[in-house]
Amino acid sequence: MTTMYLAEKPELARAIAEAIGGKQTRGNGYITLDNGDVVSWCYGHILRLAEPEEYDEKYKKWSLDDLPIVNIPWKRMPIEDKAEQLKTIGKLLKQADTVVHAGDPDDEGQLLVDEVLEYFNYAGPTKRILINDISIGNVKKELQKLKPNADWLPLGKAAEARMVADQLVGYNLTRAYTLIAQSRGFDGVLSVGRVQTPVLGLVVRRDRENAGHKKAYYYTVIAALNFDGIKFTATYIPNEQYPLDEKKRLIDKEVAETIAAACTNQTAQILAAKTTDKKTPPPLPFNLLRLQSAAWQKFKYSPDKVKEITQSLRENHKLITYNRSDCSYLNDDQHADAPQVLEAIKLCTAGDAMETLATNATPSLKSRAFNSAKVSAHHAIIPTINEKNVVLGSLTDAEKNVYLLIAQAYVMQFYPDEKYKHTELIITNGNYQFKATGKKVIDSGWKANFTSTEEEEEEDEIVDLMSLQSKSIGNFEQCQSKENETKPQPLYTYSTLLNDLTRVAKYIKDEKIRTILIEKDKDKAGEHGGIGTPATRDEIIKGLIEKGYIVEKGGKLISSIIGQKLYDALPDGVKFPDMTAVWFEQQQLIVEGKIDQHAFLKGITTFIQQEIDRVSSAGLNITSGQAYACPECGKALRKIRGRTGFFWGCTGYKDGCEFSCSDSPRGPVLNPNVQAAAKSKASQAAPLCPKCQSKLELRRNTQDESKFWACTNRPACKSFYKDFKGKPVFNNQ
Repeated sequence: MTTMYLAEKPELARAIAEAIGGKQTRGNGYITLDNGDVVSWCYGHILRLAEPEEYDEKYKKWSLDDLPIVNIPWKRMPIEDKAEQLKTIGKLLKQADTVVHAGDPDDEGQLLVDEVLEYFNYAGPTKRILINDISIGNVKKELQKLKPNADWLPLGKAAEARMVADQLVGYNLTRAYTLIAQSRGFDGVLSVGRVQTPVLGLVVRRDRENAGHKKAYYYTVIAALNFDGIKFTATYIPNEQYPLDEKKRLIDKEVAETIAAACTNQTAQILAAKTTDKKTPPPLPFNLLRLQSAAWQKFKYSPDKVKEITQSLRENHKLITYNRSDCSYLNDDQHADAPQVLEAIKLCTAGDAMETLATNATPSLKSRAFNSAKVSAHHAIIPTINEKNVVLGSLTDAEKNVYLLIAQAYVMQFYPDEKYKHTELIITNGNYQFKATGKKVIDSGWKANFTSTEEEEEEDEIVDLMSLQSKSIGNFEQCQSKENETKPQPLYTYSTLLNDLTRVAKYIKDEKIRTILIEKDKDKAGEHGGIGTPATRDEIIKGLIEKGYIVEKGGKLISSIIGQKLYDALPDGVKFPDMTAVWFEQQQLIVEGKIDQHAFLKGITTFIQQEIDRVSSAGLNITSGQAYACPECGKALRKIRGRTGFFWGCTGYKDGCEFSCSDSPRGPVLNPNVQAAAKSKASQAAPLCPKCQSKLELRRNTQDESKFWACTNRPACKSFYKDFKGKPVFNNQ
């Protein structure tokens, strides 16, 4: 063997083999070429960082005495379902004279191949190829531009430092917060992470802002105008001499009504008129985030479901390109593939309206989507050439729906821009000024055939105002004041939360940190200071739901009681995106060679130690459900999973209290005599149900922890009553 090419994914490996040319012999996990070269591949990361208990078995049991756990130097372990491919790569590396690193052209792509070479102690010559478009022409071109892999090693080292830091923060703070909360009776796990916790913070703060919104009102003055038979509306331009809110909106009702009265049936004159030519290009092809947002809006598919669907479209049906892309642009060279891709879409969608739309497309048109300068590690998600001749009828309904979204976004690129005349008028009655806008469509372009799947800005009134000129005279036929109620920030949906994760920098008050976060994304179209990646954001949201920190209710994502309690217990450095920005700044220093990984990680471990010390001293004000006191020492009881089920144990066990008891649906089973006496006393004082005269008992709503009274004569009597200061409210069932 002379050269071994190690690609990040199998499809890139196949493209490299085809671009090199010649006869190919398929092996188990590799391709041998007739010139002796070999092409193999990873499946993304095929190594993982070892867990604490894989360094030392004592870490299987969580203990504050063991924190912080600092496993530096760290070690890697094979990912179980990829171990066979890892062995294959190891055997091939032993025979290689030279390796060509073909990871994706970003920090993660650099790391995942570098870590494999390091795992096998490969020390031979290593070249780097950077491919973000697997079209054969592009791969051939990049094969002629190999560079030393050493030039990119610092990029992978920065990614590795972030990965290790994420693990250190995650398992140390999760264990610390959980153990301290459990000492107060909490019976769950408090999971903390650099990205997931700020995402929870976004939801909690949005919920509270929405709930705490105080109604206020502002006023708009709308005029109905007539200029020689041309009728349109205009809106009053607020003057700063009047009371305005922070958004420059009029907030004095009396002033608004005075303006309306003063303008009605008055002469109107145009102070300024301007008409400009404008275009609306078709929306760009999808990246994963925008596709997830569109699929939620149209079909209510959750983000993780969309990723699962696209994975099937890509791997099982070979119908779309790489599905986890963060980019909405295509390489210039891909424009030449348009006729073949459109034909593939027609083949797949035969009999569907999309077939006609693809047939009527003009492949020679080149939209703004074809711009190599804006392509990152991957290009936009688009249909493939459909070598398997797959048709819509062979897909599930969900696969069909998502494929059609992707196909439409591509086909739209070969329809012309919408062209129109935009007119803006400033109108006065002598004292007050109004603004009107009009639109005359010259060519509907893509809009004649498609409806955008994404939210668009509010459009101008469709009325031709081009003939109106400065100093033209008309009439205010009517003028009305309209009262508007201010609205709180809406609760998050999957779509709006995903979009906010691309621009969380706008919520950071510290200007330096906000600038750093925005700088991180300067070369990523569609990202403006975000956290997480398109490939992981849906998993983070899903994880928060599975942990019970946020819940989906009526299409909205809202924080749970326990999610809010966790948020309140954490320091700002963890629950805001600041950590991501600070880490990025230091990772850049690693890339530039100004610091090494260990200097960065030393700072992380110092932060972890300080936070463990803080929370150990201050404690956490967090419990879940009913709190129970130990009958022997008075400290909180904690629910514990044992070998045969749950039981309750005292959190004061370290101080010598060995009390424990069995569990029941109503909580811990305490001393039967004590329990019976308490029950007897409660029975004597228990209020009676007005309907059946049975006793009422106070219960707790598991959803929001509110209390209510329920009749004990269930199911015969299903009465329940609201609670007010420990007593049932009988007049408000």
